[in-house]
Amino acid sequence: MAKCNICGKGVQFGHNVSHSNRKTNTMWKANVKSVRVKVNGASKKMYVCTSCLRSGAVERA
Repeated sequence: MAKCNICGKGVQFGHNVSHSNRKTNTMWKANVKSVRVKVNGASKKMYVCTSCLRSGAVERA
């Protein structure tokens, strides 16, 4: 679910690395909000990441 409908930013996978250099799997989710945006003059509910909201890539309804 943590996927931006505008830019496609989603989860990223990697490792948590402890002080003793042990590695465990982890994932980082995109900061995605459910917002109402204007699409072709109509209001539509979409999942949009905060970087797209701040950059003005979408217009809020």
